[in-house]
Amino acid sequence: MRTTARRVRSVHREKKMVRKWGTVYLYTGEGAGKTTNALGLALRCLGHGYKVVIVQFLKWWKNTGEYKFRRKFSPNYQIYQFGRRGWVGLKNLDERDKKLSMKALRFAKKIVRQEKPRLLVLDEINLALDCKLLDVNEVIEFLKTVPKGTSVVLTGRRAPRELMEFADFVNEIVDVKHPSEIPTDKGIQY
Repeated sequence: MRTTARRVRSVHREKKMVRKWGTVYLYTGEGAGKTTNALGLALRCLGHGYKVVIVQFLKWWKNTGEYKFRRKFSPNYQIYQFGRRGWVGLKNLDERDKKLSMKALRFAKKIVRQEKPRLLVLDEINLALDCKLLDVNEVIEFLKTVPKGTSVVLTGRRAPRELMEFADFVNEIVDVKHPSEIPTDKGIQY
């Protein structure tokens, strides 16, 4: 990753353009915690009274803490899911998943204009891009339209290089160690 990180940083420094869009944070890698990092930023925004919108790609399960949280903190905290019910595995994605991902991106474009959130989280968009459910150039063009007052967080493993080069902050979550049987503790993992 070090070589990749250096290349990404140098490409980013070479950009000499007038910025019209908000700051873009990208969390990727094979380790756990990408969505959790995004939720930490959401919590920080909410603590200051700002509006947060989370758009989840490929997710459908409503028994998660971040989904249940919406009832307590609406209207400043909004979360929307665009995933097919049940885990079908990445090798079994099909046209339905592509349509849902495209619908999620269209929704994100619309909600940014209407709600003007302080933070927009596009959860698992990197994975949707890796699975060819979305076009990376269309995502980058959308990010260029996000108002300066809105920061965007992109999560998911296997982020495409073009997105890593575009983002302001790129963090790779590395899986250094995990137990052979990964716990599923309510309130921690979900």
